[in-house]
Amino acid sequence: MAAPPLYDLSGIARVFSNRNYAIYSAGAWVSLVGLWVQRLGVGWLAWELTHSGFWLGAVAFADLFPVLVVGLFGGVLADRFDRRRILLVSQYLQLGQATALWLMFATGVITIEWLFALTLFTGVVVALGQPARLSLVPQLVRSGDVGGAVAIHAVNFNLARFVGPAVAGYLISVYDVGLAFLFNAVTYVAFIAALLALRLPAQRAAAGNGEGVLRQVGQGIAYAVGHPGVAAVLLLMAATSFLVRPVFELLPGFADHVFASDAAGLATLTSAVGLGALSGGLWLAQRATALGSAAISVANSVLLAVAGLVFIATDILWVGAGALAFAGFAAVAISVSTQTLVQTGVPSHVRGRVLSIWGMLLRGVPAAGALAMGSASDFVGLKAPLLLGALACLAGALALARWARTEMRALETLEESAAAPPPPAEAAATTG
Repeated sequence: MAAPPLYDLSGIARVFSNRNYAIYSAGAWVSLVGLWVQRLGVGWLAWELTHSGFWLGAVAFADLFPVLVVGLFGGVLADRFDRRRILLVSQYLQLGQATALWLMFATGVITIEWLFALTLFTGVVVALGQPARLSLVPQLVRSGDVGGAVAIHAVNFNLARFVGPAVAGYLISVYDVGLAFLFNAVTYVAFIAALLALRLPAQRAAAGNGEGVLRQVGQGIAYAVGHPGVAAVLLLMAATSFLVRPVFELLPGFADHVFASDAAGLATLTSAVGLGALSGGLWLAQRATALGSAAISVANSVLLAVAGLVFIATDILWVGAGALAFAGFAAVAISVSTQTLVQTGVPSHVRGRVLSIWGMLLRGVPAAGALAMGSASDFVGLKAPLLLGALACLAGALALARWARTEMRALETLEESAAAPPPPAEAAATTG
């Protein structure tokens, strides 16, 4: 029998043939554009209010770090309650935050402390809702389309990362940063409407067999640590997230101090990340198999480190933007390939909790890195912390590529689990 093709362009159309996913994806993309408009606006406002690398890192920390504190509890919620309802509550709360941010800016009462507090609020809400969002995907598509759906979400996220900063740059330059916050508030309505339009069977609340929340959290951690393939994938995510990805959160400082540019320059740098990530997501979305995902993760860890080194070696905006495009490609390749392995290789009853750990590494660890690098930049400049991080990431990725055979075999085991046909009960279940 001939081996299946490694790439299959029809796979993208097949994923969108799932009605629920098509509706969900359209609403989510509109909201993601708003997210990137506000994210760039928040970063620019933080820099305008303080011109401090510490506060720039602190605001990024407030946005991303809460997932390390409450993300695991979000995983328990996702495994025990209706995931769509959790998402709806999350979207209503974020709509309220964006509206409050716009009103406070419009009335002139916004301060860096208020900006930090409101960003922290959203960080907590997103952290609690993220496991539900991630683990909802298998309910929206046929079992064989999960990998493609994960990659397409990454395409949507990074297409929004490309479009959103361009919209934000226009709004901030022509009007003011407050309009960016109002724009984001309006986009939440589209996602709320999409969630309400989904046709999903009600997800019955799981009692948890009488076990407490902390015990269930511990079970999720024990599963992730005890499964050698999952543990290896999560370790790779942790290293790249802390050592190189923080540069994405510190771009306002680089745009000003290193490239001597304004909000338009920041939009160029941020959009370059999105363009590269979009290319990576499209490349992965057409793959017809999860096999090779571990190798993709390791190779792109090397690429991410090298791109970071090139970025800090230049003060020419377009060269820096080119390096960030490669960094964006590598970052999305790492996140999509590792999430695909977890989504398809972890059983449903614990998937929310394991994905909450993955989400912690995706959002929370870069926040810790941004805070550390931002704080250090006030003393040694923006480039030195990133240089050390990129070198450490490069060394770690090369070491992983040469790791003991038993650990590499663990990665391959997870690949085989991801590529294997689903059990008959799961294969028969379709929500499209």
